[in-house]
Amino acid sequence: MAQKHLVKLVCTVCGSSNYYTHRNAKSVTEKLELIKYCKKERKRTLHKEGKVKSS
Repeated sequence: MAQKHLVKLVCTVCGSSNYYTHRNAKSVTEKLELIKYCKKERKRTLHKEGKVKSS
């Protein structure tokens, strides 16, 4: 069975966490880096994978 992990995408410019997504831990070994829209910056910026606090 595939292992999906919840990851948080954090803006590299302002540091705010804007998006949450899933990633397959077995097939994708490196951290995610996506260009997404940041509401604070009002433009598309690079978002990197961050840690999610487990409850």
